[in-house]
Amino acid sequence: NNAADNIVGTYAGAQNGEKFSAKIVKLADGTYRGQIIWMEHDKDANGKKKLDTKNPDKSLRNTPCDQIVLFSGLKYDADDKEWNGTKIYDHQRGMRAKLTARFEKDGRLRLRGSVMGIGESVYWIKLKL
Repeated sequence: NNAADNIVGTYAGAQNGEKFSAKIVKLADGTYRGQIIWMEHDKDANGKKKLDTKNPDKSLRNTPCDQIVLFSGLKYDADDKEWNGTKIYDHQRGMRAKLTARFEKDGRLRLRGSVMGIGESVYWIKLKL
Protein backbone atom coordinates (compact mmCIF):
# COMPACT_ATOMS: atom_id res chain seq x y z
CA ASN A 1 0.00 0.00 0.00
CA ASN A 2 1.68 3.19 -1.20
CA ALA A 3 -0.28 5.44 1.14
CA ALA A 4 0.97 3.44 4.10
CA ASP A 5 4.61 3.78 3.02
CA ASN A 6 4.37 7.59 2.75
CA ILE A 7 5.43 7.71 6.38
CA VAL A 8 8.83 6.16 5.62
CA GLY A 9 11.62 8.74 5.67
CA THR A 10 13.79 11.03 7.75
CA TYR A 11 12.23 13.86 9.73
CA ALA A 12 13.20 16.97 11.63
CA GLY A 13 11.39 17.39 14.93
CA ALA A 14 11.56 19.29 18.18
CA GLN A 15 10.18 18.77 21.64
CA ASN A 16 10.31 21.50 24.28
CA GLY A 17 12.95 23.28 22.23
CA GLU A 18 15.13 20.19 21.82
CA LYS A 19 15.83 19.62 18.12
CA PHE A 20 16.31 16.12 16.77
CA SER A 21 16.08 14.03 13.62
CA ALA A 22 14.19 10.76 13.45
CA LYS A 23 13.98 8.04 10.85
CA ILE A 24 10.87 5.96 10.16
CA VAL A 25 11.46 2.60 8.50
CA LYS A 26 9.19 -0.23 7.40
CA LEU A 27 9.87 -3.55 9.12
CA ALA A 28 9.58 -7.03 7.61
CA ASP A 29 6.17 -7.55 9.25
CA GLY A 30 4.75 -4.48 7.45
CA THR A 31 4.71 -2.23 10.54
CA TYR A 32 6.76 0.93 11.02
CA ARG A 33 9.43 1.91 13.52
CA GLY A 34 10.56 5.43 14.42
CA GLN A 35 13.97 6.05 15.95
CA ILE A 36 15.97 9.15 16.86
CA ILE A 37 19.13 9.37 14.73
CA TRP A 38 20.47 12.79 15.78
CA MET A 39 19.94 15.14 18.71
CA GLU A 40 21.17 18.73 18.90
CA HIS A 41 22.13 18.65 22.58
CA ASP A 42 23.39 15.07 22.89
CA LYS A 43 26.10 15.66 25.52
CA ASP A 44 25.85 16.36 29.23
CA ALA A 45 27.82 19.01 31.15
CA ASN A 46 30.84 16.67 31.26
CA GLY A 47 30.84 16.14 27.48
CA LYS A 48 29.46 12.61 27.78
CA LYS A 49 26.73 11.32 25.49
CA LYS A 50 23.33 11.66 27.20
CA LEU A 51 21.55 8.38 27.87
CA ASP A 52 17.88 7.40 28.07
CA THR A 53 18.01 7.56 31.88
CA LYS A 54 14.24 8.02 32.43
CA ASN A 55 13.22 4.88 30.54
CA PRO A 56 10.83 2.77 32.68
CA ASP A 57 12.55 -0.29 31.15
CA LYS A 58 15.80 -0.38 33.13
CA SER A 59 17.50 -2.46 30.41
CA LEU A 60 17.18 0.51 28.00
CA ARG A 61 18.61 3.22 30.26
CA ASN A 62 22.07 2.97 28.70
CA THR A 63 20.72 3.69 25.21
CA PRO A 64 22.44 6.79 23.76
CA CYS A 65 19.97 9.65 23.30
CA ASP A 66 20.53 9.69 19.54
CA GLN A 67 19.51 6.02 19.17
CA ILE A 68 16.25 5.96 21.16
CA VAL A 69 13.43 4.00 19.53
CA LEU A 70 10.34 6.20 19.80
CA PHE A 71 7.84 3.63 18.52
CA SER A 72 7.58 0.33 16.73
CA GLY A 73 4.65 -1.77 15.57
CA LEU A 74 2.89 1.24 14.01
CA LYS A 75 0.23 0.16 11.49
CA TYR A 76 -1.59 2.01 8.71
CA ASP A 77 -5.37 2.27 9.04
CA ALA A 78 -6.65 2.84 5.49
CA ASP A 79 -10.18 3.71 6.68
CA ASP A 80 -8.98 6.52 8.92
CA LYS A 81 -6.00 7.42 6.69
CA GLU A 82 -3.74 7.41 9.73
CA TRP A 83 -1.17 5.23 11.45
CA ASN A 84 -1.93 3.80 14.89
CA GLY A 85 -1.87 0.61 16.94
CA THR A 86 1.13 1.30 19.14
CA LYS A 87 2.55 3.68 21.73
CA ILE A 88 5.09 6.46 21.36
CA TYR A 89 7.87 6.85 23.91
CA ASP A 90 8.49 10.30 25.40
CA HIS A 91 12.10 10.19 26.56
CA GLN A 92 11.83 13.60 28.25
CA ARG A 93 9.13 12.32 30.59
CA GLY A 94 10.09 8.64 30.57
CA MET A 95 6.60 7.50 29.62
CA ARG A 96 4.61 5.97 26.77
CA ALA A 97 1.45 7.32 25.18
CA LYS A 98 -1.04 5.88 22.70
CA LEU A 99 0.04 7.07 19.24
CA THR A 100 -1.83 8.21 16.17
CA ALA A 101 -0.01 9.78 13.24
CA ARG A 102 -1.31 11.51 10.13
CA PHE A 103 -0.12 13.97 7.54
CA GLU A 104 -1.49 17.51 7.66
CA LYS A 105 -2.44 19.36 4.46
CA ASP A 106 0.85 21.29 4.65
CA GLY A 107 2.82 18.02 4.57
CA ARG A 108 3.87 17.94 8.22
CA LEU A 109 3.47 14.65 10.07
CA ARG A 110 1.35 15.10 13.18
CA LEU A 111 2.14 12.61 15.93
CA ARG A 112 -0.44 12.67 18.68
CA GLY A 113 0.24 10.90 21.93
CA SER A 114 -2.52 10.45 24.47
CA VAL A 115 -2.70 9.05 27.98
CA MET A 116 -6.14 8.45 29.48
CA GLY A 117 -7.74 10.69 26.86
CA ILE A 118 -5.39 13.66 27.42
CA GLY A 119 -3.40 14.27 24.28
CA GLU A 120 -0.51 16.28 22.97
CA SER A 121 0.61 16.67 19.36
CA VAL A 122 4.06 17.20 17.92
CA TYR A 123 4.81 17.95 14.29
CA TRP A 124 7.67 16.50 12.29
CA ILE A 125 8.85 17.83 8.94
CA LYS A 126 9.93 15.26 6.36
CA LEU A 127 13.41 15.98 5.02
CA LYS A 128 14.14 15.67 1.32
CA LEU A 129 17.40 13.72 1.30
